[in-house]
Amino acid sequence: MKKRLSDMTLEELWQLFPIFLTPNKPCWDTWYREELKQLQELLNTTEIVRISHIGSTAIKTIYAKPIIDILVEIVSDSNWNRIQETLLQNGYLCMSESESRLSFNKGYTEEGFAHKVYHLHLRYAGDHDELYFRDYLNEFPQIANQYEKLKLRLWRLYEHNRDAYTEGKTAFINHYTQEAKQYYGKIY
Repeated sequence: MKKRLSDMTLEELWQLFPIFLTPNKPCWDTWYREELKQLQELLNTTEIVRISHIGSTAIKTIYAKPIIDILVEIVSDSNWNRIQETLLQNGYLCMSESESRLSFNKGYTEEGFAHKVYHLHLRYAGDHDELYFRDYLNEFPQIANQYEKLKLRLWRLYEHNRDAYTEGKTAFINHYTQEAKQYYGKIY
């Protein structure tokens, strides 16, 4: 009998869901648009400020984990619990929670990744540094190439350690997010 995801250790989850990167695929935009449509139907649109495709699948020139990251920004007086419950009832699993952020996954099964996998980041409006990073790397392919090289190196080192993989990217992401904010100013 297979263990339920909620009963697995972190190490077991990392074995079942390893890091793997692939070249950018045109279907990722389609997957994002399909999920965007579903989210717009599920959620109260008066509470949504913006829904955005973020993460490496939104950077057109680099290798990425085939997981679509979606940022949902909501107004500050939104019913946080109702939104969370709606997402849970519609296939999302809550992976982390703080006062101002919720993270959800969809497409993780006891057998491994489903065909389509999503990470949804629910935040209050204005908590959107990923938009700067995404746009900067799309505008400056040489920096995107540096990021890709870093990701490929970290993948080889940390295929089964998601935390170390993420931590290894943090300084690069923070540096270029700050550079992007200076470059773009307050565009969001």
